[in-house]
Amino acid sequence: MTTEKFDLDYAPALESTAVVNIAKQYGLFVNGEFVKARGGKTFATINPATEAHLADVAEASKADVNKAVKAARHAYETTWRDMPGRQRARYLYRIARQLQERAREFAVLETLDGGKPITESRDFDLPQAAAHFFYHAGWADKLDYAFPGRKVTSHGVVGQITPWNFPMMMAAWKLAPALATGNTVVFKPAETTPLTALLLAEVLQDVDLPPGVVNIVTGAGATGQALVDHPDVDKLAFTGSTGVGKMIQRAAAARRLPLTLELGGKAAHIVFDDAAIDQAVEGVVKGIFFNQGHVCCAGSRLLVQESIADMFIEKLKRRVDLLRVGNPLDKNTDVGAINSAAQLGRIADLVKVGVSEGAEMYQPECTLNKKGFWFAPTIFTGVQQSHRIAQEEIFGPVLSVQTFRTADEALQKANNTPFGLSAGVWTEKGSKILWMADRLNAGVVWANTYNQFDPASPFGGYKESGFGREGGMQGLSAYVRTDTGGRS
Repeated sequence: MTTEKFDLDYAPALESTAVVNIAKQYGLFVNGEFVKARGGKTFATINPATEAHLADVAEASKADVNKAVKAARHAYETTWRDMPGRQRARYLYRIARQLQERAREFAVLETLDGGKPITESRDFDLPQAAAHFFYHAGWADKLDYAFPGRKVTSHGVVGQITPWNFPMMMAAWKLAPALATGNTVVFKPAETTPLTALLLAEVLQDVDLPPGVVNIVTGAGATGQALVDHPDVDKLAFTGSTGVGKMIQRAAAARRLPLTLELGGKAAHIVFDDAAIDQAVEGVVKGIFFNQGHVCCAGSRLLVQESIADMFIEKLKRRVDLLRVGNPLDKNTDVGAINSAAQLGRIADLVKVGVSEGAEMYQPECTLNKKGFWFAPTIFTGVQQSHRIAQEEIFGPVLSVQTFRTADEALQKANNTPFGLSAGVWTEKGSKILWMADRLNAGVVWANTYNQFDPASPFGGYKESGFGREGGMQGLSAYVRTDTGGRS
C-alpha cells in the first residue's frame, strides 16, 4: 500500500493586471484637465517589486503650482464656496461610488506602484477610501448641526501633501473633509506613488466635479515646498516624516496658517500575562508586518510581561516563520516589497545599528527576490531603552522586543520615545486597559486589537507625531473656521 503525498504549499494566486491601463506619460491635473508641466520635466515611477518602469509623470514647477492655486482660488470664489452643502454632498457620494465600482482597478494600480500586497490594497485601502468619502458626504449639508451655536466658514484654498504608504486612503482622508466643508484643494501625492491619485483625477472628471475644485500636482520635495510657500494657500495639511513636518510647521507659523500634521510614530504593543496569548501574537504580527511596517502607527515595539516573555517570543517567532514574503500581486502574500531603494537603505542601516548595539536579531528563512526592494521580517530581542531601534521610527518590517515586570514599568517604557501616535494594550482586565489608556501618551490606544480604523473615529498624535486629527468630528473641524461668516 502506497501513501499519497500531499503538497500543502500554497499555489500562486496572482491578481490580473489586465484591469489596469497605465499610460506612458501623465500630466498634472489642473482646472479639471490634464496638462503638461511647464518646461516639460518628468520623473519615472517604478514597480518596487520588480524595478520595472511604469510611467513618466510630470514634475510640477513653482509656476505649475501657482497655476494650480489660481485655479483652486477661482473655483472657490465662483463655485464651490457658495454651493449648497447638499449639492457638494452629491459630488462626494458620486466619488465614493466610483471608487467602489473601480475598486479592483485602483487596488491593482496601488499594488503595482507601491509594492503592498494586493489583499491589503483590495480589502483595506480602497474600502477605507470610499468610506471616508461616504462619511464626509453625510456631513456636507449638516455643518450647522456639527458645530451648533457657531457660524462656520471654509478656509479657502487648502494645500495637502500625502505620503507613499497609503496613497489612496490618505488622499481620501484629506480630500473628503476639505471638499465637504467647502474648501478647494491643491493636492500633492508622494513622488514614488503618484498613479492612483492621477486615476482619481479621472474619477473627478467622470463625476463632473467643477474645474479647479481639486488640482493634483506631482513632483518631489521642490513641488511640495512651492505649495507650502505659496502666499495664496489658506491652510496646509501634511502627512509624512517628522523632519519634513517640522519644516512645514515653521513655514506655516511664520504666516499664521492653520495646519494639521500627522507624522511618525514608535508605537508600543503592551502584552500582560493575563492576555489571550494567541490573539495577542496575531495582533502583534499584524501590527508590525502589515504593509511591510510602512505604517506611522505600526506597533514596532513589543513590551511583554517578563513572566510570559520566553513563551510569547517563541510563539511569535513560529508565527513569523509562516509569513509569506513575495509577489505583492499574489493573494497569498503577507509581506510585499519595500516602497523604494531609499527606504530599503534606511531600514538596512537601522537594522545594522541594532545588531551593533547588542540586540539579538531573528529573521525567518525566506527567499527574497533579486530584483526589487525586499527586506525579511525581523525581530530584535534583548533591546535596551537607549537603543536606536527602540527610539527611532524604522518604517519597515522590524520589531523591537523588551520586557517589563509591572504596569508602571510598561507605562514608563511605552512613553519613553519622542513620539505619541498610537499604542496597543493586551489584557483581559478592563480596569487595566482603562488605567493604561489614561496614562499612555498616544493619540490612539487599541485594546485587544490593533490597526482598527473608522471614518467616524478621529486619528492623530502628540509630541513629534504631530497635531490635529483626521476623521470624525475632530477631523472635520480642521477644515472650517468658526469665528467669521456664516453658512446656509
